[in-house]
Amino acid sequence: MLAPATLFAASTAVALRTPATLHAPASRVRQLPPAMGPAAGDGLAGAVQQHWQRTAASVALSALLLCSAPGQQACLPAFLGSSPVQAKELASGSGSKVNKDPLSLLRLGLPNQGKDMRELQGALEDSQDYLTRLLFSKANTEVDNAAKVTKSKAKSLVAGVPAGAAEKASGYLSEISAAIDDLKAQTAARQTESALASNAKALASLSRLEELVATTAVQPPPPDEFKEIPWLKGRATVALTLKRDGASFDVDGKLYNKLDLTMVVDGYTAPVTAGNFVDLVDKGFYNGMHIQRSDGFVVQTGDPSAEGKGSKHGFTPSGSDKERRIPLEVQVKGDKSPIYGSTFDDDGRGGYAASLPFNAYGALGMAREEYEVDSASSQWFWLLFDSDLTPAGKNLLDGRYSCFGYTTEGARLLSDVKEGDIIEKASVVSGLENLQGPRAT
Repeated sequence: MLAPATLFAASTAVALRTPATLHAPASRVRQLPPAMGPAAGDGLAGAVQQHWQRTAASVALSALLLCSAPGQQACLPAFLGSSPVQAKELASGSGSKVNKDPLSLLRLGLPNQGKDMRELQGALEDSQDYLTRLLFSKANTEVDNAAKVTKSKAKSLVAGVPAGAAEKASGYLSEISAAIDDLKAQTAARQTESALASNAKALASLSRLEELVATTAVQPPPPDEFKEIPWLKGRATVALTLKRDGASFDVDGKLYNKLDLTMVVDGYTAPVTAGNFVDLVDKGFYNGMHIQRSDGFVVQTGDPSAEGKGSKHGFTPSGSDKERRIPLEVQVKGDKSPIYGSTFDDDGRGGYAASLPFNAYGALGMAREEYEVDSASSQWFWLLFDSDLTPAGKNLLDGRYSCFGYTTEGARLLSDVKEGDIIEKASVVSGLENLQGPRAT
């Protein structure tokens, strides 16, 4: 069955070996990123030792995300116990800072953003973080920085918008400036709740401005070998409703008859994966389908054979007896196009950061067979595990599985989703016009 790979046993075994017992071919060392490569005179043994000392713990922990197939018990190593909470507590003590905000990650995934735009975004996001932690002095500094950028770099911030959109861009910038003025006064008065609301307003308008700038990016179609698969130019928003027959969902003691989620699907970094998903949602493929895996790490669905609809594990177009397969599609941060059919490791860039990392609770990932990278079809998953355990560039998901978006509303509701729950309806609420190429029938 298609699922995130069951790599726990092998990965943990390698991670827990001592360097003296690990023998790697020279070709493998040449594939390490420069920061992990051998120092002069260290030789192969030194390179291997440096590499595994830095990555052994993260490999072992990250493998937890991949350790169980649908219908099987999760397999936690003995030294972590049997509870995801224990693993979360262990990870939270690591001291690493991970960007878990799906809205921030979506902004960072947009192309064509200039230095001034990123500076404004950084100041607003940092002020939000400091306000959340009641660090008002530091928040004040970042709010001042944001105000300075909006005033001194106004022309630069709106310079990259499409022709004819200058008025709209100026409107967004005015909204940002007004929200920052309110934010400045509220932060100075230590009015946390109202300050966070103003900060959110500023960031929402900034997102709209950045999205407007991103539309000027030249996004060529994927390679011709994938021309029979629909692809997404830009982004789309999907609304999804879950229900439970004869029972309610219990999320932190609050009961829900239905769970409503909003997901933003990204075609800038995963056009084929996102296009395939949006196409199937628009077709109604997922309507009425059950959740087929829920183990505390992922919530997964999309296998028609689990619904009694034939023997195929993926989507089969009308009139065909073959599943529509899509390639592994991953993108290194800073690259202008995705890598197809290869993991970061295969491409010689293992450990590099992904443009769209598996950092946020509710990140969307495409499931595939373990040893065949181009085997995805219709099965996908929400990642639930705390991202402290899987920082970008240091886990077994980034660069090995396609992340094609995030859950932007209702992500935490996924905590009580169980196998057998039903997708009442999934629909494309915006961005359907961005779907390119052949459509599902």
